[in-house]
Amino acid sequence: MTGYQVAFIAAAAVTLVSAALVVTVPNILRAALFLAFAFLGVAALYVLANAEFLAAMQVLIYVGAITVLIMFAIVLTQQLMGARIRQTSRVRAMLAALPVAALMFAFLMKSFVKPFESAGGYVSGQPAAAGPGTLQEIARLLLQPYVLPFELASFILLAALVGAIVIAKEDRD
Repeated sequence: MTGYQVAFIAAAAVTLVSAALVVTVPNILRAALFLAFAFLGVAALYVLANAEFLAAMQVLIYVGAITVLIMFAIVLTQQLMGARIRQTSRVRAMLAALPVAALMFAFLMKSFVKPFESAGGYVSGQPAAAGPGTLQEIARLLLQPYVLPFELASFILLAALVGAIVIAKEDRD
């Protein structure tokens, strides 16, 4: 077993275990923390696939922004409501979801694994490295022809954030 395969198995295990804990732990704040670990595992998988830019964006956007925003919303909601928010996990609902999960797993195996077996049993152990111009090409596209939509999207997100703060603000009168 190569080092690449060990790293892939470790990153996949961290991702899968963290994702399972997100939906099973009763404390919603801990679920958000495990969500951050699941996002980090996905970023590690991006690194192993030689997609360093996607890995960096995964860490910056999902781990750094979305997870922190979710945790902030949970803490703020707990302070406003005065009650501790708990996740509910119903055993019957989970047992009903098992056949659906098994069917989804079978579909994914048929769709994604079988084509590799029909390729003569040879699949490269490690993906080919991206060309040296990949990151420069993305930066050029974001900063030249698509700079206006990129900046417009950031302005809309800022306006939505300010609007959410105004709506959530408690009247002190």
